[in-house]
Amino acid sequence: MGNQIRTTILLAVMTALIVWIGQVFGGRQGMIIALFLAAGMNFFSYWYSDKIVLRMYRAQESTPQQAPEIYDIVQQLSVKAGLPMPKVYLIPQDSPNAFATGRNPEHAVVAVTEGLLKIMDRQEVMGVLAHELAHVKNRDILIGSIAATMAGAIMVMASMARWFAFFGGGRSDDDEGGAGMIGLIAVSILAPIAAVVIQMAISRSREYLADSTGAAFAGQPEGLARALEKLGSYSKKLPMQANPSTAHMFIVNPLSGKRLMSLFSTHPPLEQRIARLRGTSQTKQEAETGAAEAAEGNQARQRAKNMWDRLSD
Repeated sequence: MGNQIRTTILLAVMTALIVWIGQVFGGRQGMIIALFLAAGMNFFSYWYSDKIVLRMYRAQESTPQQAPEIYDIVQQLSVKAGLPMPKVYLIPQDSPNAFATGRNPEHAVVAVTEGLLKIMDRQEVMGVLAHELAHVKNRDILIGSIAATMAGAIMVMASMARWFAFFGGGRSDDDEGGAGMIGLIAVSILAPIAAVVIQMAISRSREYLADSTGAAFAGQPEGLARALEKLGSYSKKLPMQANPSTAHMFIVNPLSGKRLMSLFSTHPPLEQRIARLRGTSQTKQEAETGAAEAAEGNQARQRAKNMWDRLSD
């Protein structure tokens, strides 16, 4: 129910942004056209947003024969999570990353880059795939896919507004409510920022939840913690060729190597995610270490007491 409410709010806000851009372009007439466009996009996003994102990254569906180890891991994790077996796609990029998409668990897709499989061991790959299946279990994938499609459309319209303003286009302020050149400039600046802010609001909290849920599916948090460390290091050296409108869908920000985009990161800091994952295990380890030290201290005190008793006799 919570995700249904968030999806409804997301659609409403994105629709309002598109209608506003239409009003700036063409006044009341532009606003009506944009409203119909937004309604069509909402319908299209629900049914086809996952296919758009997969095609955007030239992802190819992989068979059990082509990637037996990945299929084995995904199958094990799906059984633990109580989920249908999702489709598995490979993205032909060297930068390590992964995402999940689809409108529901019955139509889910898990996609990983070829670079991720090259640098990670089985436990780390399991941690990454468990994180993505957690998004499927928590029903985050529809929200992420719709946000990617709508944000992409908003950014295209904002780019059009920038070019219209550059060439002196746009209606006058008195022409059927159009906002003219000033409005076009405002749209070209504010609309992409608004789209990114919405993506940030959607994705930051769900990443923490997916981390903890994924660690439970994998049986331990260390694999995912190590994977996040590697992903953070490699993403800075080898940024992914990614569309900013889809950045929130990946397990780590694919644009983190680009300074300007890192200012609008759709993900919480990796250091905090890793610390949260290791917090439980560290606390347990510290408790076990403290208990062992206490037991050793008691034994030492007992030995000293026995020695003193023998000397006293």
